Amino acid sequence: MALENHSSLPLPHEWRDYELLDSGDGMKRERWGNQILIRPEVAAYWARRNPHDWEVWNGWFEPTSKHHQGHWKWNNSPLESWIIQRNQLRFIIRPTSSKQVGLFPEQSINWDWCSQKIKTAQRPIKLLNLFGYTGAASIAAAAAGASVCHVDASKAMVGWCSKNAFISNLSPNKEKPPIRFIVDDCYKFVSRELRRGNRYDAIILDPPSFGRAGTGEIWKIEDQLLSLLKTCKNLLSEQPLFLIISSYSGRLLEVKPLLEEIFTKHRNAAISEVLLGLQGTLDENSIPCGVTGRWESLEVTQK
Repeated sequence: MALENHSSLPLPHEWRDYELLDSGDGMKRERWGNQILIRPEVAAYWARRNPHDWEVWNGWFEPTSKHHQGHWKWNNSPLESWIIQRNQLRFIIRPTSSKQVGLFPEQSINWDWCSQKIKTAQRPIKLLNLFGYTGAASIAAAAAGASVCHVDASKAMVGWCSKNAFISNLSPNKEKPPIRFIVDDCYKFVSRELRRGNRYDAIILDPPSFGRAGTGEIWKIEDQLLSLLKTCKNLLSEQPLFLIISSYSGRLLEVKPLLEEIFTKHRNAAISEVLLGLQGTLDENSIPCGVTGRWESLEVTQK
């Protein structure tokens, strides 16, 4: 098995509607389309380089608890949502009470990587996206030609993904690969898929560090991830393309050893680990945003 060690920090590119402007003092200042938002960012521990720039903003998130719950204050009329675009894909931005806005731009390097793998496979690809959130990865994979199953425990997030797919011209009535939307606990879903005999050529996992399913059950990444990965490995088809997993947990910032343990008997494959991050355009400080582990079959890519 070929192993790669990525120590550099690849940064997203080809964004016109998103920009990390600057950061510091536990905050980040971003441009989403024509709106400038300021949000908490614990990784931005340095001092702000240009404090006066921070006087210009449209929305500012103020936390009211240690769990990042809070509220937004606006310079003008509050904005419920707006649309931004990356290449041919469009996404609804909607500020929430948890400080999130429905998109993680640092993940775009993974969207591009998966899309390229799907396109160069030159065969139908069936892809499973677990913990799919608002569906940027699902939409990118579908636009690249994959048939996608998008799963998340939150009905609201799955609905958000469906709207993103629609505005990206990926609704089922179009001549594009459909996205199947599933509201379910991801761990239970993959177990049922395995029993049903369903298999996937590619799997994306983007699990939270901590979460609670609609049934009230608690997810802790350090307790359940290894078991989930083993099930996902068994869900891969006889011609697997890739499996990737991202982590943002301080307790799990090395995912390559997990993939090495899971895929020990697979030959003609590569495992790599990619750090995720964003770089400010005004101050050039880089914010670390977690890590992605990638397992890919070389048999398929080298055909």
